[in-house]
Amino acid sequence: MISRISRELPETYHHSIFSKENEGKICLGIESTAHTFGAALTQIVERKGIILSDVKSVYQPPPGSGIHPREASRHHAENAAKVIHEALNKAGVSIKEVDAIAYSAGPGLGPCLRVGAVSARSLSSYFKKPLIPVNHALGHIELSTMLTGAIDPVVLLVTGGHTAITAYISGRWKIFGETLDITIGQLIDQFGREAGFSSPCGAKIEELARRSSNYLPLPYSVKGNDVSFSGILTAAKNMLKEGKKLEDLCYSLQETAFAMLIETTERALAFSEKKEVLLVGGVAANLRLQEMLKEMCRQHDARPLIVPQQYSGDCGAQISWTGLLAYLSGTRVDVEKSIIRQSWRFDKVAVKWRY
Repeated sequence: MISRISRELPETYHHSIFSKENEGKICLGIESTAHTFGAALTQIVERKGIILSDVKSVYQPPPGSGIHPREASRHHAENAAKVIHEALNKAGVSIKEVDAIAYSAGPGLGPCLRVGAVSARSLSSYFKKPLIPVNHALGHIELSTMLTGAIDPVVLLVTGGHTAITAYISGRWKIFGETLDITIGQLIDQFGREAGFSSPCGAKIEELARRSSNYLPLPYSVKGNDVSFSGILTAAKNMLKEGKKLEDLCYSLQETAFAMLIETTERALAFSEKKEVLLVGGVAANLRLQEMLKEMCRQHDARPLIVPQQYSGDCGAQISWTGLLAYLSGTRVDVEKSIIRQSWRFDKVAVKWRY
């Protein structure tokens, strides 16, 4: 039996998305921005967003190491065909039944992006399917709004590549605040690698943090609505070399960095007067961050929404779903003109599928 996820879509999407002509269209999405090569199929039926399948293979670097772009791209090239084939099989769909093919066009690691783009271009050319470029960060946001039923949220996006507070205004996801240097995911991963773990280190740091309640002061850097994590990283690394207990440092790092994120998100919530806060991205799986976000929402009588853990990290579903919305809104690119972008801000992307 095929396991499918189905969610009722709110009125925030443009009515043309639900036209009779668009009913049941299927999009194959390919994700390859960093350590994950993923493929997924999604469709919209009777005003419901449906994930037909979601398959991934994740590159695992050696202990103490980060993602090596060349090695990660080699992993993706070796697993691309298998992952795409399995996604089609699990969905019970043939490639000829697919209406459009979406790929993560950026931002991300160049060698990794190229593997996904080449896979998508090849399928698009051979089977004569429309090709849809997708912004990876936008994919996190759009998939999470679909899965949680969010209507008009302030979004806290926390991944290895992004840290931003955003909300949808006048055709784009506008940024209220962001990191001025490294992301929250980079902070956690770089400290974890210093301690001898391999990326991604989030689960290990969270596990160690739970064993302590001894707070060690670390730099708290909030500038307006923006945050800065580089000072925390330097201080935590130095304290680790001085022999401070690892559990205490993990606890202190989480408490400090998460408090900064909650403060800036709270400010955006108060300014925008919205009634929902959506936590999105790989770091959204952290239970302590979820707890702090829920408490802040409780104080403001706002609805806390958290992306399901299964879809918090990088996955093909985020590209497939956002690619489907873009395709149904008229977006497509010729294979000859399709590109990848290692740097591509999501607030520069026109969102045609929302009112």
